[in-house]
Amino acid sequence: MTRREGTGTATVVGAGIAGLATAIGLRRAGWTVTVLERRAELERYGAAFGIHPTAQSALDRLGVGDALRAHAVPYRDAHIRTPDGRTLARLPLERIEKKAGRPELLISRPYLLDALLAALDAFGDVPVKLGETVTDVAALAATQDLVVGADGIRSAVRTARFGARSGPRPVSTVAWIGIADFESPVHGETWGCGRFFGLTPVEPGRTNWYATVPVRGAEGSTGPTGRMGPAGPTGPTALTGPTAPSAAAAEELRAAFAGWHDPIPRILDATDPATWIRYEMRHLHPALPSFVSADGRMAPVALVGDAAHAMTPNLGQGACTAILDADALTRAVAAAPPGPAALAVALRAYDRERRRSAQRTAFASRTLHRFMSTERTRLRDAAVRLLPG
Repeated sequence: MTRREGTGTATVVGAGIAGLATAIGLRRAGWTVTVLERRAELERYGAAFGIHPTAQSALDRLGVGDALRAHAVPYRDAHIRTPDGRTLARLPLERIEKKAGRPELLISRPYLLDALLAALDAFGDVPVKLGETVTDVAALAATQDLVVGADGIRSAVRTARFGARSGPRPVSTVAWIGIADFESPVHGETWGCGRFFGLTPVEPGRTNWYATVPVRGAEGSTGPTGRMGPAGPTGPTALTGPTAPSAAAAEELRAAFAGWHDPIPRILDATDPATWIRYEMRHLHPALPSFVSADGRMAPVALVGDAAHAMTPNLGQGACTAILDADALTRAVAAAPPGPAALAVALRAYDRERRRSAQRTAFASRTLHRFMSTERTRLRDAAVRLLPG
């Protein structure tokens, strides 16, 4: 990426993966960049991000690839199983590695955040301002050449510029994530009736795990025991993001997976529920007609990451799509000559490159969620057995 000092000023709203990666790319292109984050501190909860080879290449272009590989582990051998431990199929990790020439990588979220922050710190002039809530996007845009909305599924930037028609929509599923302090002998996903459990490596001596169960009381859903659950609160995660579960909720999760194959019950028994994260799964719906707004009346806005296309986690592509957004946006901006007209053209090029691809991924992830979470398990399992090994 060619660096051209004095190109323009940009504010990135949001200091997650998408926002930090975008800030790096813009600064490498010579822009003056500020990052605003509404939280008083960055979220450093655990869990592993899967980084596909295409996203690894994007991080290489952003100058963060070596830092990624320093803390990541390869993901090579994983299966889809039934709750009694029978293998239905292998995940296509070998084909991904063969096609790309490098394996899928898994990295703990805090490590990736630290790598991105270190890359920003190296510039010495990119402030990351915490506790800054953006309430007037128009006023912010009046002082900048570009505003980037990287502020998540409840994006204030998206709502201000694109309206409230697209927003968070629940999928009647609660997700849990955690990290156990021992290495699982198996990796992959176990699909049961209306719920599933995943195990992946994350670093030596530790195992990343995630689980989903239907929201209790949702129409047509079942509770952790398989019976129709009574109406009950979905907890603060429905509005405020991931939180630690209550003791009662943790016991319900253990009951939901009691009797499943080893080491699933051991994982849940051996880890402290205070370290678990619980959240209600949501996605952005309906899909946006554009990821950019550049009508010439005020500084343009571009959306990246969950602000543009928040998706269910079933394909494990949330972090990857955010990184690819940041890479594509900053490549387009870096290639544009100075001036608002050229910037508007660059933003439209970003939208053409990323919107349909990201929205297809989001649709595929939501479709896979329905497939994985079905209660018609015999038909689903028969279809999975037909997948190539």
